[in-house]
Amino acid sequence: MYIDAKMNLRDKMDAIYRDSPPSQIPWNLKEPPELLVDLVRRRRTVPCDAVDFGCGAGNYAVWLAEQGFRVTGIDISPTAIELASKLARERGVDCRFLEGDLTSGQAGYEESFDFGFDWEVLHHVFPAKRAEFVGNVHRMLRPGAKHLSVCFSEDDPDFGGKGKYRRTPLGTTLYFSSQDEIEALFSPRFRFLELSTKEIAGKH
Repeated sequence: MYIDAKMNLRDKMDAIYRDSPPSQIPWNLKEPPELLVDLVRRRRTVPCDAVDFGCGAGNYAVWLAEQGFRVTGIDISPTAIELASKLARERGVDCRFLEGDLTSGQAGYEESFDFGFDWEVLHHVFPAKRAEFVGNVHRMLRPGAKHLSVCFSEDDPDFGGKGKYRRTPLGTTLYFSSQDEIEALFSPRFRFLELSTKEIAGKH
């Protein structure tokens, strides 16, 4: 698969979902991540109106729906939305999946959700667009809602192990954050319950 560096993010992500086998998409894991599972098992978040920001092929959104959450998934890739909708039908759960760019407005969803998460999405968003991304996330969550965000740390050894911008084998470029950057990005709108660097399972 060839990804042109001049392609916009929507076209890049759609090309990945359209042209790559699911097993070769690094962030497309069938099983939900342990951090998310732990939040549900320990009842730090309970079934409610939830949103998966950057839902991809829908694996985590569908799992949450199976746990009793009322789930909406949003992704920039129309192909990903098709895959997610198909998965929900196959698993017999009721999820809503929407195509949308989270660095622009999502009209009609102000204060709609009690729990949100973006899993390995933020490192696809470069600094110039990050404030808008976080603003949209905040606007779509109800007062008192909780949010889980996971992205690559600048201390991560993957993809060359140094530099803020790193090219991946898929042809995408990711931005690796410091903990201070994440705190500065979210703190104007969110109160941190936990901010830490963790090693998580994944495919690279």
